[in-house]
Amino acid sequence: MVDDEYLAQRFEEHRGHLRAVAYRMLGSLSEAEDAVQEGWLRASRADSGAVDNLGGWLTTIVARICLNMLRARGTRREAALDVGEYEYVHVPDPVLGPVDGADPEQEVLLADSVGLALMVVLETLAPAERLAFVLHDMFAVPFEDIAPIVDKTPAATRQLASRARRRVQGRVPSPSPDRARQREVVEAFISAARGGDFEALLALLDPDVVLRADAGALPTTKLVRGARAVAEQANSFRKLAAFNRLVLVNGAPGILAVVGGRVVSVLAFTLGEDARITELNILADPTRLHPLNPLGLTP
Repeated sequence: MVDDEYLAQRFEEHRGHLRAVAYRMLGSLSEAEDAVQEGWLRASRADSGAVDNLGGWLTTIVARICLNMLRARGTRREAALDVGEYEYVHVPDPVLGPVDGADPEQEVLLADSVGLALMVVLETLAPAERLAFVLHDMFAVPFEDIAPIVDKTPAATRQLASRARRRVQGRVPSPSPDRARQREVVEAFISAARGGDFEALLALLDPDVVLRADAGALPTTKLVRGARAVAEQANSFRKLAAFNRLVLVNGAPGILAVVGGRVVSVLAFTLGEDARITELNILADPTRLHPLNPLGLTP
């Protein structure tokens, strides 16, 4: 049996990686932390003396936990992005960071630039597909190691990841331009929203832009498609414009609205190759926003 203190020390060395795996699997910062903590409890009770690759072993433990958590959520509609006006709207937890200066912990969590647009698509995958895609495509785990987790052969596991990959490639917008250009667009959006300038907003939007607003159980939860329809939300943007501040949302420039010291919304932008906005993902669910102020921002 490996010494408990030694195992705890080694686990801490891998904690950042395990949180990154769990976040991509679950799209929830609190659930990711729960999964990692449960991973520690299971690892501490197991005989790890014969384990050659501790990092791989811990990743497998946490992946199994995440898979069970996904399955416990219930079956999501497979085509969650295409079910019409009653579409299921969910924006995963954003990871916030200061727009100037690096946060090493957040850099580990967001290695490979996992934007909210990708996280939204991952939410539509079946649990086993999501696990196969995340572990293989994002963390280079061999299919032979993933197969036992999903109780399939390596060939069948490869097919799971392939289906997920096709879905992701078909849904996630084209790569955005560099961060400086992204920041210019976000600042232009703030300016246009503050002035209620409909035409300026319209010029920043891709014709097929999608706005996804997740306010939890509140009636403001909605999905809006098309540049004109999204620009018509200018009044709602304008109400919070005075409280907006530029932050990094999943590694890209975005907007945090803080009123009276309380975070009331997080807005993430996805830009296409022409630097026009292709997606707006807004989290405005009070229950999920409550713990999301790691920047120590004040009004």
